[in-house]
Amino acid sequence: METNHIFDTNVQLIKYRVLREVIRRAYEGGLDKSYTIPRTIAPGPKPDMRCCVHKERAVLMERVNLAMGGNRQNPNVVEVLYEACDECPASGMMVTDACRGCLMHSCQAVCPKDAITIENHRCTIDKSKCIECGRCAQACPYSAIIAQHRPCIKSCKVKAISINDEDKAEIDNHKCIQCGACVVSCPFGAISDKSFVLDIIRMLQESEQNTRYRVYAVIAPAIVGQCRFGRIEQVVTAIQRLGFHQVVEAALGADITLYNEAREFREKAEHDEHPVMTTSCCPAFVRFVENNFPELRDAISTSVSPMVMTARLIKHSDPTAKVVFIGPCAAKKSEYTLEKTGGMIDSVMSFEELQAFLDARGIDTTQCDDTTLDNASYYGRIFAKSGGVAQGVAYVAGQMGIEGVKPCVMNGIDQCRQHLTLLRAKKETANFFEGMACDGGCIGGPLSITRSPRNVVDVDKYGNEAKEKTIDGSVRLYQMTVER
Repeated sequence: METNHIFDTNVQLIKYRVLREVIRRAYEGGLDKSYTIPRTIAPGPKPDMRCCVHKERAVLMERVNLAMGGNRQNPNVVEVLYEACDECPASGMMVTDACRGCLMHSCQAVCPKDAITIENHRCTIDKSKCIECGRCAQACPYSAIIAQHRPCIKSCKVKAISINDEDKAEIDNHKCIQCGACVVSCPFGAISDKSFVLDIIRMLQESEQNTRYRVYAVIAPAIVGQCRFGRIEQVVTAIQRLGFHQVVEAALGADITLYNEAREFREKAEHDEHPVMTTSCCPAFVRFVENNFPELRDAISTSVSPMVMTARLIKHSDPTAKVVFIGPCAAKKSEYTLEKTGGMIDSVMSFEELQAFLDARGIDTTQCDDTTLDNASYYGRIFAKSGGVAQGVAYVAGQMGIEGVKPCVMNGIDQCRQHLTLLRAKKETANFFEGMACDGGCIGGPLSITRSPRNVVDVDKYGNEAKEKTIDGSVRLYQMTVER
């Protein structure tokens, strides 16, 4: 079953083919000879993607390794495929043929490092002096100077990626927030995420059809934007056919997160005339604050993320349960292993991996019956989009009689840095900050099948379809199970 019409890019399609084959062999046999998978996908003799079929297979073997768990010694879920990373120019500031050798020499005049000289009536840049500030490019009247950087470096807002002596990308794990922006941006797919699908398959198989213990799937609300291949009710049925006992909305945990964050803000306000708080639901944003604004760490909400909160509810009701989160986020693959999550989540699967899993098992979502999914409220479901958390907290605070909440929506790392810098300098008027590392929020997650503007419409529609219009039902459930 080929689904190339579903994915945004061919890089995703190649990744999908590898994942599908790994999952198929995990069930049907042959995974002990995983080294034969590249030849299955690229039979040759002519290459489809690289200079030769041998290079093609070498890259595919790296993808197979990532699909089988990657380097377990590396704590980062994002890794560089060295064989795939070798064809990007990295020239920095470059003078093009559009240079007219003008008399103004405005490029030279604005350079703060004297890196520009005029030789033979042409601008020349000394790369040993250049700091790539871009002022020369802005000053040139002919736009003859351009900045040529690798897509991965341009996409990384925390400067965690550099180029080593072998001309390969390297990730600094101390700076990396595992947002996955580099995974999306690399045109060759030379940076990708580890997959834990083999762990999940083992978990499902060892449950003996949910008789030894039950395996639950917690799905992120952003999944509704991925349902080009069937209605959300059909997707729920399809996930259950994979062997999961039950599918639960992470939006249920989002409802409770709203309740907890509103209460926490009220407690801060009781002890501080100028309370300040940020959200904690996006693990990449939390890591960004911890790494780059350590003096603001105490402002981060102590509430666990909706993913963890939903799992906590499940495990309070079913202590032997195993819980797998399914979503669009690379950082969630790291978050679930953190000590603060209390072992509530047992593994994480991406939307891309879910598609490969369904196809490897021969499950056609469009042919599945409907299974109703109605665990959460409107406000929990719109967590998936930028601004959803701020909207929900403002509403809940009003319902709880909490005054003075002034939300600020930070959409993407650039906006997060801008507003947190103002906050650090005590020049920010807002006091509740919603931080999302991905542009657009979770609907722009790097491990989505598709990142379409239509996803916002889908999430809004999904929220409006919730039978519960307030978080009251979710909060009562939380109080009866966790707080009792």
